[in-house]
Parts: sequence; C-alpha cells; structure tokens
Amino acid sequence: MSASTHSPVLKHHFEDLHQQHASERLGMWMFLATEVLFFAGLFAAYTIYRMLYPAEFEFASSKLLWSIAAINTLLLVSSSFTMTMAIRSAQLGDKKALARRLLITAALGSGFMGLKAFEYATDFHEKLVPGELFQSELVSADLELNGMTAEQAAAYKFDDAKHEHWAQELAKHNFGKGPGDEGFISPERVQLFLMFYYVMTGIHGVHLVVGIGCVLWLVVETYRDKIPPENYSTVEMVSLYWHLVDAIWLFLMPLLYLAGAGMHH
Repeated sequence: MSASTHSPVLKHHFEDLHQQHASERLGMWMFLATEVLFFAGLFAAYTIYRMLYPAEFEFASSKLLWSIAAINTLLLVSSSFTMTMAIRSAQLGDKKALARRLLITAALGSGFMGLKAFEYATDFHEKLVPGELFQSELVSADLELNGMTAEQAAAYKFDDAKHEHWAQELAKHNFGKGPGDEGFISPERVQLFLMFYYVMTGIHGVHLVVGIGCVLWLVVETYRDKIPPENYSTVEMVSLYWHLVDAIWLFLMPLLYLAGAGMHH
C-alpha cells in the first residue's frame, strides 16, 4: 500500500490521493461546463439583439461607467494571479503564504463588488434602469423640448446639468422623429440593452460572491490545518471556479461597456 493510502485527507472510497484528486478535477470541470453552457445562452441572446439593434445598444453602452469596469477588470485579473500563487503555497505547505494570498484574493474580489455596488447606485441615481424610472426621465426631457422647432431643440441647453443627461440627449436625438424614421433610437430597445446589462452583471456578481465565500472558507480551513500539501487540490478546485468567474467578466466587459465606447452623438 502506498504512503498516500494512510493520509488523513484520503476519502475511504478512493484507492489513493491521485485517484481522489483526479475525481475532484473531473467533477469540477463537469460543473464548470454547465456554467459555460448557462452563460453561453446569455451571450448568444445578447449578440443576436446587438446585431439587430446596433444603434440602441451602442447608445446605452456609451452611458455605462467604463472607467469603473476597467478598474474592476484589473482587480479580477490580479485576483487570478494571487489565487494561482495560493495553489503553489498549498503545494509547499506554506500556511502563512497560503492564508495571505487567499485573503488578498478575497479582498480583490470584494473590491470588485464594492465598485460594482457604487456603479449600480450611480445608475439608479441617473435612472438608467429599465421600467418606470427610465420612462419618467425620458418624458420629462421630452416635455422640456415640447413646442420647439428642430433647430431650437438641437441648440437647446438644459439648465439643470453641466453635462447632458442621457434622457436629455436621447430626447434631442429623437426630436421630430418617430419609430421607423432614419436615425430614431428606440427607448424600448435601449431598455432591452439595460435588461441584459443588469441580468448578466447581476448573475456574474452572484457567482463572484459565492467565490469570495469559498476563498474565505479556504482561509478558515488553512488555519484549522485542514489543507496539508497532499491536499492542495482543495485550493485548486476553488481556483478553477474563481478563474471561470474572472474569464466570464473578461467577455462581459467588452460586450457591455465597449460596444458604444467610440459612439459620437
């Protein structure tokens, strides 16, 4: 019998640690495959509507806070590095380095969520959300332009903002136009983009919160001496999930934030 047979982390239904680790990896990859299929459906639906309604999606995308998204991308890429280094620390049995790198990973993920919460709060403050708030802002801007000529509307400066609000810009852009007219940006289709934005980033956020919880659980297990070098695969399994969440964001960021980054109104 191999030495690994006597390891306290070896489950009774496995012959040795090699078989146990292989089974863990297989199970995790199967789970990740279902996650990829889930997000692939969202990405496919977004891509189809993006091709159907390019002007509306570009307009809505240009109003998102891409600077925050860029910082969040840096945070997640950095967290993938620290998570990978945590695996190496686990392999070497360096408990202090393992705990430190796991805590840094959790902190970077928490920083992402904090900035995302600030971004959501800003969007809600601007009423850049589908539904009643969106409609009320647009109706208010339309009423302020009511009765003007096309020339007056184009030159009109709204008094209550240093920079034109998205609803004011949309109202001026659509002034004198109706559905089907060239250049008309449909408010309903703009809201469709926003639905994709909140659903996709919201689901990603839930996955990241779960990932942060798993990383913190690893920290607890580290201090309880439950992750000896021969059981480094526990850290590896969580890292696979973490990397998937990071990879999903690397697709979400350009699709949502950069679609209208170069748009001129």
